[in-house]
Amino acid sequence: MYEKILVALDGSPLSEGVLPYARFMAAKLKGAVELLHVVDIETPRTPSAEQQIRHENLIAAEQRKSLEYLKQVAASFVDAAATNCAVEIGKPAEVIVDRAATDHRMLIAMTTHGRSGIQRWLLGSVADKVLHAAANPLLLIRGADESKKLAAPPVQRIMVALDGSPLAEMVLPYVSELAAKIGLGIMLTRVFGVPTPTFAEEYGPYVEELWTQVETESQQYLDEIAKRLRGQGLTDITTKSVAGFASEQLIELASASGETLVAMCTHGRSGVNRWVLGSVTDRVVRHLGGPVLIVRAPSASATP
Repeated sequence: MYEKILVALDGSPLSEGVLPYARFMAAKLKGAVELLHVVDIETPRTPSAEQQIRHENLIAAEQRKSLEYLKQVAASFVDAAATNCAVEIGKPAEVIVDRAATDHRMLIAMTTHGRSGIQRWLLGSVADKVLHAAANPLLLIRGADESKKLAAPPVQRIMVALDGSPLAEMVLPYVSELAAKIGLGIMLTRVFGVPTPTFAEEYGPYVEELWTQVETESQQYLDEIAKRLRGQGLTDITTKSVAGFASEQLIELASASGETLVAMCTHGRSGVNRWVLGSVTDRVVRHLGGPVLIVRAPSASATP
């Protein structure tokens, strides 16, 4: 499913936090890599001839500088010759989304933070816009400092966030492919909701029985998914069913497990045994220190 990785960079050390993961996945998946830098320079509304020339010279200088930067980054990939470098002019989020849209098998990889300025774009807001607009799968990692960006990515397993809905399960084919090609274990996770005081009062003495039933059904659901994946030849699969608030539990589980890539769909369903996976995705991306693989459900709306 991933034949190409589009790595969005703004030239800052923070944006380069995605590079260890991009190198790792490119080497394992044997896919092509495209490094993209978007030059975002405001055009004067009514420029004079002199201002127009200065503006064009500034853009040309930024393009040359950006291309040299990308070539240096490309040299750090195993197959540097197959790593393409592209410099575009425009609004970063729009350019990233449009460029990725030309190939549905392209994975967008970027950090959630960078720096603003004439040579930088605010990658936090850009990542947020891309998350909300891109139809392509998206790998997000919070910006790392200088000491971490060159380290090998400590990914040993994929933690799959499920809510019991078919929409959430649309992430599974992507997870299966990654696990098979890269050799990662899979941890299927489902967070089921805690009973509210109103819920407990309404059902009285039956609340404990109902709670046990929800917990049992949650685990049975994960066991069924695990059985399905084992039927595809995947063997390193574990399950984890926990009670609580989805985003908090997912972040806690991923942080405690370590060496974990969280994989989730941008939409699920709400209800007693469901959580709204779109809002959960947003919270996990914002607060988890590790990488998150996000897949948009085909039937999802434009906003997660």
